[in-house]
Amino acid sequence: MVVQLFGHPFSSYTWKAKIALYEKDTPSAFRMVDPDHPENGTELSRRSAVGKFPLLVDGDVAVFEATAIIEYLEASRPGPIHLIPVHPEAAVTVRMMDRVFDNYVMNVMTVMVGDALRPEQHRDPYGVERARAGLDRIYAWLDGELEGRIWACGADFTLADCAASPSLFYADWVHRIGDKHATLTADRARLLARPSVARCVEEARPYRAYFPLGAPDRD
Repeated sequence: MVVQLFGHPFSSYTWKAKIALYEKDTPSAFRMVDPDHPENGTELSRRSAVGKFPLLVDGDVAVFEATAIIEYLEASRPGPIHLIPVHPEAAVTVRMMDRVFDNYVMNVMTVMVGDALRPEQHRDPYGVERARAGLDRIYAWLDGELEGRIWACGADFTLADCAASPSLFYADWVHRIGDKHATLTADRARLLARPSVARCVEEARPYRAYFPLGAPDRD
């Protein structure tokens, strides 16, 4: 049975789930959630507790939250690649790095994006500066942590890299990683060259005008 993924090609967390589907070569149908496809939004609201994407539907099973979707695929549709190591200690490291990229890169970056979407009178310069400082701190940590590794947790592409790909892609648009973090910059470039990630980049390209801070003319 083909699984269905509800989301939008420009959504970072939709990317995260799509990368896992592409890596695992899992047969899937993409259900675009936008004003041109109201039936998909209706179904999403019916099947998801919070009405947010991404949402994976596999028969009677509905899974929301990108990490949980990847955990589900790992358990039920493992495919040709394991995104979570079998060894428990290695799995803990992968799951920890997954949370690092989601919570301390992507979610911090979205503070700045969200601020740009607000009316001028409701902007939060203090919150934006705190977000910049948060990104500077995690960039520096990641630059040291990833040194000598091919992927986020070593030699294998994992759940952590599914999280790292959209996180670093969009975060660099908002607050440049910079030359002083050469390891992290190289890691971002390596991720974007991965076929599953490059496919997401191209699928999202038509929607770059949506980016409220202005998408840079690169990548």
